Amino acid sequence: MENKHYVCIHGHFYQPPRENAWLEVVELQDSAQPFHDWNERINFECYAPNTAARILNEQGSISKIINNYAHISFNFGPTLLSWLEHADPATYQAIIEADVQSRKLFGGHGSAIAQVHSHLILPLANARDKETQVAWGIKDFEHRFGRKPEGMWLAETAVDTPTLEVLAEHGIQYTILSPRQGKAIRKIGTEHWQQLPHDSIDPRRAYRYNLPSGKSIALFFYDGEIAQGVAFKGLLNNGKEFARQMCSKFDGRAEPQLSHVATDGESYGHHHRHGEMALADCLNSIQNQQMATLTNYGQFLELVPLQYEVQIHENSSWSCVHGVERWRSDCGCNTGGHPHWNQLWRAPLRDALDWLRDELIPIFEKEAGKLLKDPWAARDDYIQILLDRGDEQLQVFIDQHAKKPLSPTQHNKLLRLMEMQRNAILMYTSCGWFFDEISGIETMQILQYALRAIDYARQVSKAELHEEFEKRLEKAPSNVYENGASSFRDHVIPSRVGLTRAGMHYAVSSLFEEKPEELPLFNYIAENEFLERSAAGNQKLAIGRTTVRSLITRSEKHFSFAVIYLGQQNIIGNISTDMKSAHFREMYDKIIKAFRNHDLGDVIGLMQAYFGSEKYTFRHLFRDEKRKILKMITNRNLKLAENSFRDIYNDNYQLMSEMLKSNIPVPKAYKNVVQFIVNADLHRFFEKGELSIEQLQSLARQLKKWGIQLGNEQSFKLAAGERIFYELRLMASNNIPLKQVELLIEILKTVDEMGLELDIWKSQNQYFSMMQGYKRGDWVFVNEEWKKTFLELGNLLKVKVIELAKVPAGGF
Repeated sequence: MENKHYVCIHGHFYQPPRENAWLEVVELQDSAQPFHDWNERINFECYAPNTAARILNEQGSISKIINNYAHISFNFGPTLLSWLEHADPATYQAIIEADVQSRKLFGGHGSAIAQVHSHLILPLANARDKETQVAWGIKDFEHRFGRKPEGMWLAETAVDTPTLEVLAEHGIQYTILSPRQGKAIRKIGTEHWQQLPHDSIDPRRAYRYNLPSGKSIALFFYDGEIAQGVAFKGLLNNGKEFARQMCSKFDGRAEPQLSHVATDGESYGHHHRHGEMALADCLNSIQNQQMATLTNYGQFLELVPLQYEVQIHENSSWSCVHGVERWRSDCGCNTGGHPHWNQLWRAPLRDALDWLRDELIPIFEKEAGKLLKDPWAARDDYIQILLDRGDEQLQVFIDQHAKKPLSPTQHNKLLRLMEMQRNAILMYTSCGWFFDEISGIETMQILQYALRAIDYARQVSKAELHEEFEKRLEKAPSNVYENGASSFRDHVIPSRVGLTRAGMHYAVSSLFEEKPEELPLFNYIAENEFLERSAAGNQKLAIGRTTVRSLITRSEKHFSFAVIYLGQQNIIGNISTDMKSAHFREMYDKIIKAFRNHDLGDVIGLMQAYFGSEKYTFRHLFRDEKRKILKMITNRNLKLAENSFRDIYNDNYQLMSEMLKSNIPVPKAYKNVVQFIVNADLHRFFEKGELSIEQLQSLARQLKKWGIQLGNEQSFKLAAGERIFYELRLMASNNIPLKQVELLIEILKTVDEMGLELDIWKSQNQYFSMMQGYKRGDWVFVNEEWKKTFLELGNLLKVKVIELAKVPAGGF
């Protein structure tokens, strides 16, 4: 490489864990509407678009699509990648492939780097947690990317010398810090240290950090000014300006220089709409105009020998000017949304968790010591189970670490001990302290992990830690609640799920599911011995016997149950773990007879007689299933309301139209009916089924005629964008009739006339891919008319199609 000016852009892609600590799935989050949850929403806005980022020409049409990840440096939080792997396998695989591609671009150095596993503030962690976090992060990375990581991202770039020692001990060659974390520098081989004013280290070179052990690690300090521009000052409004600023940092020195920046990866599409396009345009401009040479940190270290060494500010980070106080004190750092709130709760929260951690250590050492050769080495290796919870992998783990062959009961105890420790680590996830209030969802999330660890401790050793833990949380003041213990009781304890609640959930859900044996129970599985369901009008009855098993710990319980649905949200159920088979049969015969005789009072009385007075209700359902059943009930009622509104709409349409023509105000009640019906029809239009341009145009005219608003516009735009993408995929896999292409064109024109800007990046990428297929000869145009229509569709999608205009029908 002759050009001695290098550019590297790093993205830290991470989300706070959102999974229910018992179910280990992300439950419905209303604030993320129209998406199921925030992971799904941010993936749509950021992670997926960066795998196929569009570059526009001067006319605003797409001229090129690139996988941004292949051209930058990046890390993904392991917990986020785990979610992506199952929620969006295509995006997950594109991220993995980007690392493979980057190795070809950057001299064998992959652009992906590892991350400390669970996003702990390592300077505040004890030595064992530091070790486990780094070991898990490396093993997770190797599992996904198929190679050893060269670098590792520290949560919040929080650093101290013991942390760097652990990184170096594990073979990590470098990490990335903020410019204010550099304390002093000197040229290698000299004696005098140059003390640095605040935030003044030269970011254009890498530095060697010599460790007390005799090892060393390379440190990169990103450019703070550009990072601020990306994150907060609108630099992503223009990709070419982004490129210019990245390349403006070079001076006249002859030595190689690196202009680099590190920010949250979510800047590129989530925090800044179309940020992924600005990033792609920036990278493309630097390459095409030969402004500098794109690189990553690993390649730069190979090409440019280290000439300077550095000292760091111990216990420092990128998001707290007070060091790491944001995660243990009321230092003044907050998100700024509530100027009169304080964060006095941070220190008591950390004290409570430290107390819990230290109480769990002797329990773990004593109980795990009975089963394992080295409990702490086994904990470091437990990541292999987190990556694959299958029986075969579990046996490999046991063979490696157990003192002797273990019984099924001992398997269960071992897994509980390991999960106790896993949750004791997760409860330190940095997000729990980052925001303004202890009752916020991030803090409640880490307290879920704490409660999970407490429950495991009781199961493996009968230790009772809950009461003392709550007392300690009472010392944490809240800006909303009486104290931290109050919000813990309101938000965390009701989230608790065990085998019994999983059994209750299965029983209630069996009333409504067509195939209850296929009902997802997330970390649990139900195996039916018997299930009988009966219905009478709106009332439903289910009676069954089932075994619920935990896929995490292999614990299981056998249940007998009866549950009755009385209409609306009214559900009454009973469950037993010790009912004998003959007793169950007797109960079944009597209850089913009473139900078929419509004696609901007798049914409820018999349930109480056989099961006892303790009942469970609709409230015991998991959140997603609860919402699913409520939606089913409300949809049925809304359908009745819609039918009534539609009758009013049809009966009074001519009257309302005449009033409109005569400049007589239409009564608000009538106008509300029109808005309800038109919106219902518009949202239904893009559901799977036959599309009619006449119907869409008619609905568009109604919107304009009555001056009504499109309800839930974001949901509508998402549904419309997804349907257009669906139709394009059909076009790619079949030689669909010309009229279908023409229909899609008319739909796009009509939506545009409605003044709606659809998020159609997936459709644009699909069309671009099809166009490349035509250019390669994988496809042929059916005829000239089909080709002309296809090009018109591309223009509407704003994809550059001029190169295809000269291609004759029938191929290239």
